[in-house]
Amino acid sequence: MRCNFLRTLALLLAGSLCVACQPTEQAPTSRPGSKTTAGEGSKPAAKPAPAAETPAEPKTEKEPAPAEKEQSAAGAKSSRVVLGDASLTAGIPGDGALTKADIEAWLANPANHEPLEVELPMGLAAASAQVNIPKDNPLTRAKIELGRQLYFDTRLSKDNTVSCASCHHPDEGYGRHTQFGVGIANQMGGRNSPVSYNRILSGKQFWDGRADSLETQAKGPIQNPIEMGNTHEQAVATIKGIEGYAMQFAKIFSDGVTIDNVAKAIASFERAIVTGPAPYDYDEPLQKFVAVNADELQDLEKLKKEDPELFEKYSALKKGSDDHPFNESARRGKELFFSDRVGCTACHAGANFADEQYHNLGVGMEKEAPDVGRFDQTKNEADRGAFKTPTLRNVTMSAPYMHDGSQKTLEEVVEWYDKGGHPNPQLSAKVKKIGLNEQERKDLVEFMKALTGEFPKVRGDRLP
Repeated sequence: MRCNFLRTLALLLAGSLCVACQPTEQAPTSRPGSKTTAGEGSKPAAKPAPAAETPAEPKTEKEPAPAEKEQSAAGAKSSRVVLGDASLTAGIPGDGALTKADIEAWLANPANHEPLEVELPMGLAAASAQVNIPKDNPLTRAKIELGRQLYFDTRLSKDNTVSCASCHHPDEGYGRHTQFGVGIANQMGGRNSPVSYNRILSGKQFWDGRADSLETQAKGPIQNPIEMGNTHEQAVATIKGIEGYAMQFAKIFSDGVTIDNVAKAIASFERAIVTGPAPYDYDEPLQKFVAVNADELQDLEKLKKEDPELFEKYSALKKGSDDHPFNESARRGKELFFSDRVGCTACHAGANFADEQYHNLGVGMEKEAPDVGRFDQTKNEADRGAFKTPTLRNVTMSAPYMHDGSQKTLEEVVEWYDKGGHPNPQLSAKVKKIGLNEQERKDLVEFMKALTGEFPKVRGDRLP
């Protein structure tokens, strides 16, 4: 029922644009909005055992044989799916240890190998034109599941202690509540862990955009000496030595286990992690509907008799908003956020509230040797101290903030913008002193809280 209701709302907004894809133990959820059913990646005993993006290779994914396609039962999963659907990310069905029989049954289902046609959930759906799925890495259920397993598996690291989830954990907003990322032997990096959700809407990755794709990004940490500290060769050897992984790679990719295929699988899982509708997404269409139909809505009983279709549309929108309250402080914050005076949308634009660009906010620029950010990649002086704009969706769950994790709360972030950042020669022209009063600062924070939706249900256990 909930799924049908959300789809109805999305259709009312004409926002759900379909995108054809060419292309161990359970722990309680620790954050609202997170549906993780296990904690950080399981750490099984070890089994024996950022580079430039490689040019596109000939198609490597195995096509299901014609006979397999004909075997699709009437009850097989549809190839069209709304991202956020738990069937994509909750793991191979079952409980306890993931067995060879479980994997064989999963791989035998042709539906798990069909390229998916994905829709974004309500709210994000307006960004459908931004969906980024490489033609040589189409999404399939089997590949997303393989990526889920790898994402939580500490065996990708040199000493079996660090997984992707160690720095990008579902229970901490797919980031980490430490100022900097922490890798093997408790080594600490120099930047805050960027979130790994809504990445399907992004091309370049990392704070400085040094990875051209999500696939390139996925390979980087494995061989970074202060993150996973491994080599690509050793990581591949480890995966090849684990029967459950070898089975899946052989079925999904024609060339089996390679570091590029490891990256493709992890990237596929990350593309399936999106934010669900937030209170803002339920309130906004209602307000627009009311503005357009103000006269008709004066007498609801009359409207119900004379135009039942319009009445039903209003009732559905009203129920959605009532079930996901958008309070008056958030409403005032929204007006400020979108105003020319405050100018938040100069950078936090679009359905994902991120322009995918790089800006110098003055953060850390007072230091003697500041992090120069995007400049390291472009050598363009205008990019000195510039960092990529993060999404504001579910931002309440991923403290601390800024590329250096220097701001612990959203209140500190608002204060930073209010004072106009820190002056430096490359300070973005979009950063200016605002002059907010105390209530206005509170209202802006309240609006950002109203951008919080549910994450998909994800399991961190059930690994080969």
